Amino acid sequence: MTEVASSAEGFPKKVTYCGVCSLPPEYCEFGGTVKKCEEWLKQHHPDMHEKLYSQETIEQNLSTLSLEAQKRAEKDSQKKAAKAASAEAKAQEQRANSKVLIKRVERNKRKYVTAVQGLEAFGLDIKKVAKDFGKKFATGSSVTKVPGGGEEITVQGDLSDDIYEYVVETYKDIPEDNVECIEDKKKKGGG
Repeated sequence: MTEVASSAEGFPKKVTYCGVCSLPPEYCEFGGTVKKCEEWLKQHHPDMHEKLYSQETIEQNLSTLSLEAQKRAEKDSQKKAAKAASAEAKAQEQRANSKVLIKRVERNKRKYVTAVQGLEAFGLDIKKVAKDFGKKFATGSSVTKVPGGGEEITVQGDLSDDIYEYVVETYKDIPEDNVECIEDKKKKGGG
């Protein structure tokens, strides 16, 4: 399938990698996203798709297998496809149920920090988002681990409303209904 470049040419061989699973297209069948890989290849490299997924090629590859091996290969491909579909559905359900919590936390008398939790459920790189917050609001921003599991971004200052607006405007894949501001206000004790 892939040809080895001869040493006489002196040029490296250009290899195409799948945009879905990042393997060369000849090896996509060993990943769990065969259908998505095939669709990607058909859209971006139709000539290679024709070479790898034409009816003749499939029949030729199946004819070399025994009848038992053909049945096993078909079962395996069905299992992989079902597993990939259920994983995708589970991820979408998790995204729909996840909330981004923006909390204002009081440190000392009139000093505040803003904590942002739940961004990792939407596939965002927490460290990159923390860096973006630091640049956008010209303040210190860091990623810390939460005792209950997961990570949160801690931004110096009372920026809960600004961060809410920034998250809703910048990250379009997070529905506005899933972003919540929580105000932690301490009551003053009377004497």
